[in-house]
Amino acid sequence: MPRQQKPWISLGQQLELLTDRGMTIDEPEIARSYLEKLGYYRLSGYWYPFRKISTHFNQELDIPIRYDEFINGSHFRDIVDLYIFDKRLRLHALDALERIEMAVRVGIAHLLGEIDCYAHENPKCLHGRFSKQAKKKGPAKGKTEHQVWLEKYERAIWRARREPFIEHYKKNYEGIPIWVAIEVWDFGMMSMLYSGMKVQHQDKIAEKYGAPSGHDFSKWLRSLNFIRNVCAHHSRLWNINVLERAPVPHYEHWQKINNSRPFFYFCLMQKLLAVISPNSTWNKRFDTIVESFPEPENNAIKISEFGVVDNWESWPVWGLK
Repeated sequence: MPRQQKPWISLGQQLELLTDRGMTIDEPEIARSYLEKLGYYRLSGYWYPFRKISTHFNQELDIPIRYDEFINGSHFRDIVDLYIFDKRLRLHALDALERIEMAVRVGIAHLLGEIDCYAHENPKCLHGRFSKQAKKKGPAKGKTEHQVWLEKYERAIWRARREPFIEHYKKNYEGIPIWVAIEVWDFGMMSMLYSGMKVQHQDKIAEKYGAPSGHDFSKWLRSLNFIRNVCAHHSRLWNINVLERAPVPHYEHWQKINNSRPFFYFCLMQKLLAVISPNSTWNKRFDTIVESFPEPENNAIKISEFGVVDNWESWPVWGLK
């Protein structure tokens, strides 16, 4: 039986469809412009919470089923305001994650480079589970985690082959030392190699950032890489269900946080930035962004969906009060 094809509809028809489903289009030309620039499908993730809720549940996802019709009082401008809030949140996260990525990868390079300038390629410098234990299933069956990482590394080197620093080291030295190699790593490669370091080396870096252990810090990095990927692909962040969840440390107040919500990972970013950039105003700018959360008259969305809890501003980690 042939599968159905989703019909193409014009921008005008898209506006008519939204109107028919109960959304108020306050300024049609501006609404049309946003549909043209951002796309109906991307914006649909922001108006999803404005759709009416059924009394029936999606058994597979364990969430209530949403009707196509919108809650009374839903305005297109509310959707735009939510999108702008989310964009500011994504850009703010990327600002922190860039600094975290650079600082942690330099820390890895400095520590391992003292042992062997090519430590990233030397299995003896890494944990045996990472460098010796072959995968038993999946696309990388028969390979170690280190071999998988090295394949990603070689692809990154190839992409950067015309960079002067890569050409220089390829031409004049036996290989690319780790303190140079880090320049082609992305956050995911950094996180993956950190997870493959020996326990004592992981712990030494984790201690600098106040993490309970290297194991916990490894999970922090993995979760922050998930957040980074969401932001880098311009996906919706503000109420996303975080799939790569890090354990909540036993710090003052932190046990109130839900680690499936993005707010927890902003707390981690702030904790790391307090070490990396102690004079940064990132915390204050985050407070301003949270304060800008749009509150529609029909209360279809709430800042609590982001994971914010009462009096978070007074927590020592944020340094706001």
